[in-house]
Amino acid sequence: MTVSSNPSPNPAAEAAPTAFVSPFQRLADLLAPIDPGRAPINLTVGEPRHPVPGFVGPVLAREIEGFGRYPAIKGSDGFRRAVAGWLDRRHGLTGAVDPEHGVLPLNGSREGLFFAALEAKRRSTKATMRPVILLPNPFYQAYAAGAVAAGCEPVLIDAGRETGFLPDLDALPADLLARAVALYYASPANPQGAVASRAAWRRVIEIARAYDFMLFADECYSEIYRGDAAPVGVLAAAHDLGAGLARVVTFNSLSKRSNLPGLRCGFAAGDPEFLRTWVGFRNMAAPQVPGPVQAVAVAAFGDEAHVIENRRLYDAKFDLATRILGARYGYATPPGGFFLWLDVSAFGGGVAVAVRLWREAGVRTVPGAYLCGPSTDGHDPGGAYLRVAMVESPALTEEALGRIVETLG
Repeated sequence: MTVSSNPSPNPAAEAAPTAFVSPFQRLADLLAPIDPGRAPINLTVGEPRHPVPGFVGPVLAREIEGFGRYPAIKGSDGFRRAVAGWLDRRHGLTGAVDPEHGVLPLNGSREGLFFAALEAKRRSTKATMRPVILLPNPFYQAYAAGAVAAGCEPVLIDAGRETGFLPDLDALPADLLARAVALYYASPANPQGAVASRAAWRRVIEIARAYDFMLFADECYSEIYRGDAAPVGVLAAAHDLGAGLARVVTFNSLSKRSNLPGLRCGFAAGDPEFLRTWVGFRNMAAPQVPGPVQAVAVAAFGDEAHVIENRRLYDAKFDLATRILGARYGYATPPGGFFLWLDVSAFGGGVAVAVRLWREAGVRTVPGAYLCGPSTDGHDPGGAYLRVAMVESPALTEEALGRIVETLG
């Protein structure tokens, strides 16, 4: 287990710039001087490109007048009931999520993940001069931005092959856990696609409660999985343990589940005490979700047919990857998410390969190092890897994967 932290009392000033800058800006700077060798295929951003569900247009048209009113930060009763009902059906919660106090709408999950760090720090009663927020490594940049904005040390926990591509909290020292005010934990993991078991979730919850910090579960890819193997959710694990949903908040959205990244609609659900005080802060600083957008969400969470079709399309593309890549680059079909996390260390690592694929094949990918921060021992947990987003059509995906094999061998 390798942990990277920034001991400075001002992490915003001292954080390594390569760890806290958009990976896509870094990639743009890297590839700007290079012309693509073939017609470009962009497999960088995790932006779903399957069709928008057919119900979206009619719902927006029906609710159009709602754009003329300021929405309540707490969201509509219908939205909160729809989310609580979906969580209940999906995870077997038997009413554990109170729609009145246990659900909040988000203007996309990213802003919620960011603002949650500020609330965790504000609510913490720990007497420490060096509060920390724990992040998986690789990590989503919104986690790091939230930690820095909250004035906490962002501590990166390597999530590599040796730990099943998920953070191992049992390997962390007690004094570090004692300083934690929050942990971000993603399942399915981005970009590795690893999925936490029910037992793994329970253990993470037990540690969060024992050391009195918030667990922020990023489950935005929870509905993108292979076949019928639906990932266990954090709220289901908390429900198993009893003691309610204390210290646990899940974040999800319609971006991946329903192919609606531009709608900017998500939710936070879980610990009602955290959400009760957080909504007050959000009412001053966070963006509301427009009423017509919430109405689309109600329809989306009430329909599973479009989600099943969405998964079928991803399954077909992962079947292409299995056929075209085989065992190359350490490839194995991930249980969740829609990324390939390819070990290209034999070809010079992720940065060199990203440049080569763009220059020779016109395929745009993200170096794994751009999604990670450096460890204290200088180890780069993402340096060997390349992230490939399986978001294009099957035809373009097949073409891109073929070019990768043709270029690298």
